[in-house]
Amino acid sequence: MPRFGSIYSTIGIALPVQRRYFYYTKVTMSYDANSAYSANNAYPAGPGAAGSGAMGPGGQIRGAASPEDLSLPLYGASFGQAIKRFFKKYAKFSGRASRSEYWWVALFLFLIQLIPSVLYSIGLGMTAGTASMAAADPYASQMSAGPSGGALALTVIGGILMFIIGVAVVVPTLAIIWRRLHDANLAGPFFFLNFIPGVGGIILLVLTLLPSKPEGQRFDV
Repeated sequence: MPRFGSIYSTIGIALPVQRRYFYYTKVTMSYDANSAYSANNAYPAGPGAAGSGAMGPGGQIRGAASPEDLSLPLYGASFGQAIKRFFKKYAKFSGRASRSEYWWVALFLFLIQLIPSVLYSIGLGMTAGTASMAAADPYASQMSAGPSGGALALTVIGGILMFIIGVAVVVPTLAIIWRRLHDANLAGPFFFLNFIPGVGGIILLVLTLLPSKPEGQRFDV
C-alpha cells in the first residue's frame, strides 16, 4: 500500500517534491491572466483569423475564449474551472494546458491526498511507537501483542483511500503533464526525464514551470 503513494513522485506532481513550490502558483496565475488578455483580446476574431491549432496574428498564443472550450488551453483559469477541465479531458494527451490549469490541479491533488496521508502517517507512527516501547520494555511486549486496533484502522483506511484516489487520477494527471509540456513547446515524452534517479522530479518540475510559447500550438488538434 505505501508503495502506491509514490505515484505522485513518479508522475511529477509529487506531494513530497511539489508542495514546496506552490508559492510559484500566484506568479503563474498572474502570467496566465496576462497571456489570456493578449491571446484572446489583442486581435479580434474576423475573416482569415487563425483556426484552432494555428498560430494567431503576430505569433500570439491562442487560448480558449470560454472555459467550455476544451480544444485550447484556458489562460487565467480559476480553481474550479481548472478542476472541471482536468476531469473533462480525463485521458486527452493532445493539445495544451496552461500553467494556471496545471498548478490549480496540482493543488487539488495535494489537498485530496492530504487527509488520507495524515491518517496513514498517524497510524504508522502509533504502530512504530508501540514497537519501540515493546523493544525497550520486555514486560510491555508481553502485555501488548502488536499495534492497537486504532493504529491499524488508521493505517488501513488511510492506505486504502490513497490507493483509490491514486488509481482515479493517475491517467488524467499524466495527461495534464503531457499537455503542460506541449504548452511550453516541449514534446510529451520529456515526461520520462522524471525517471532520472535523484534529479528527475526536479527537472520535470522546472519544465512544468516554463512559460507558454506560441510554437506549442503545433500540438493542438
